[in-house]
Amino acid sequence: MSALSRRRILFGGAAVGAGALLTACTSNEPDTSAQVNTNTDASANPNAAAGEKVTIGFSAPAADHGWLAAITNNAKAQAAAYPDVEFKPVESGADAAAQRAAISTLVAQKPTVIVMLPADGKELDAAGLEAMKAGIPVINLDRAFPSRAAYRLQIKGDNYGMGLAAGHYIGEQLKAKNVANPVIGEIPGIDSLELTQERSQGFKTALAQYGFKVANRRPAEFTADSGQAAATALLQALPKMDALWNHDDDQGIGVLAAIKQANRNEFFMVGGAGSKAAIDAITADNSVLKATVTYSPSMASSAISLARLIGQGKGMSDLVELQVPTDITLTSETITKDNAAQYAKLGF
Repeated sequence: MSALSRRRILFGGAAVGAGALLTACTSNEPDTSAQVNTNTDASANPNAAAGEKVTIGFSAPAADHGWLAAITNNAKAQAAAYPDVEFKPVESGADAAAQRAAISTLVAQKPTVIVMLPADGKELDAAGLEAMKAGIPVINLDRAFPSRAAYRLQIKGDNYGMGLAAGHYIGEQLKAKNVANPVIGEIPGIDSLELTQERSQGFKTALAQYGFKVANRRPAEFTADSGQAAATALLQALPKMDALWNHDDDQGIGVLAAIKQANRNEFFMVGGAGSKAAIDAITADNSVLKATVTYSPSMASSAISLARLIGQGKGMSDLVELQVPTDITLTSETITKDNAAQYAKLGF
């Protein structure tokens, strides 16, 4: 199995499992641990009023990553918050071929809308086109389809923005400490992925504004084990360091383990994505981890809410336009000890 198949298939995947339809979820019992929009008071939010029944099909790669599991949990919990939504997930396997088969099965069931996080945007483009041609609007979650005709709405995180946010935080911190020529390390995820390249490019661009650059980078694979191996190699290559950016909080578990094992604490670290473990560590302030930049799986909850509106022919109440927009990119925000309590509910 390739690294692409092993890893959440690009840090922006999501979960379920292998080709057959699961039993539709109609329990309407929200998962209290999920990231859910609870603004369901119809008197305050007209869009929250129960409307036409909407069946939302859902497909995403099998969860092998905390972020991925949160994607599916959030989607399921958000759907349960609406009495007029039937949530119909399909088991989608761990590769593009299995997911294509699952989508074909789902299209045949004729849901009102489909929310799809593809294993690979290019390889699943045809699946998006198939659904759209069948008259089923597709919400393309996180992994982008190359064909504009393959989706009604695309909602995703900002990988380049993550790099910018991490770079500016590190730049400002080092500037405040009057560090003129800092040694900066970087532990990205899978280097062959476009999302990793975008993050690194954003990081490089932000650091350049302070006259800084990365001294050494060691790619990992979005897992704790690979994070520990990459961090061990980086620490050996850089006997002194001022700052470190680790792209992913799940692999960051291993990164922090390697740092503790090496008994290193002369630098500070920034994480990526905004896991609960990372937010808790930042709050405790007892390690080198001082911040993380978000790439929140709450996007799945938003995708379900927007799919409902599209299925009911509604727009977003705060916008003048009558329909939901075509593209939404979520901003990457910086979580520090000062605002960790505010972001705790978004941790996964």
